Amino acid sequence: MRHSATIGVVEHAIMSSSMVRVSYLELLQAPAPIQIRLGDERISAERIPVDEYLNLYGRVGRPLGWDQRLTMPRSELAFLLDSERSQIYIMRDRQGEALGLCEFERSLPEIELKNFGLVPEAQGRGLGSWLLRTALHHEWTLQPSRIWLHTDDWDHPAALRLYENAGFRTYRVREQPPGDL
Repeated sequence: MRHSATIGVVEHAIMSSSMVRVSYLELLQAPAPIQIRLGDERISAERIPVDEYLNLYGRVGRPLGWDQRLTMPRSELAFLLDSERSQIYIMRDRQGEALGLCEFERSLPEIELKNFGLVPEAQGRGLGSWLLRTALHHEWTLQPSRIWLHTDDWDHPAALRLYENAGFRTYRVREQPPGDL
């Protein structure tokens, strides 16, 4: 997931394009099955302190230009993270180091996937698919009418395919100015 950006590769995209393609996807039925995973990583729903959240958010999102949570007032972010509407699944390695997050905002009957990703050093090993599908299966037990998200051209190149493989389908695509993300 990508939000208004200010750094790196995203700055290049801003200079080379005045519009960004945003895809909206939804999951209307049970997600694709969770793959069997042999490894030391574990996934759990967690309530984490603001500083730990911001550290992980930054490690995951910095290469993609995420900044939405970084620019939120700290009190607002703390309230959001403590809210029953917020659910965050964290993937950790054997040492307990966070490798990724899958963050939802529950507004039943719908659930929005707000932020998802892995730290760069955990990418390319099938962990993202496992984290996404595991988190989706837990959220699906709430029986939402749908789980939805938006992604755009600035997201990880494999993001759209990953979401589609988990069962999401595109329901809207639009071009919009980068500042509106």
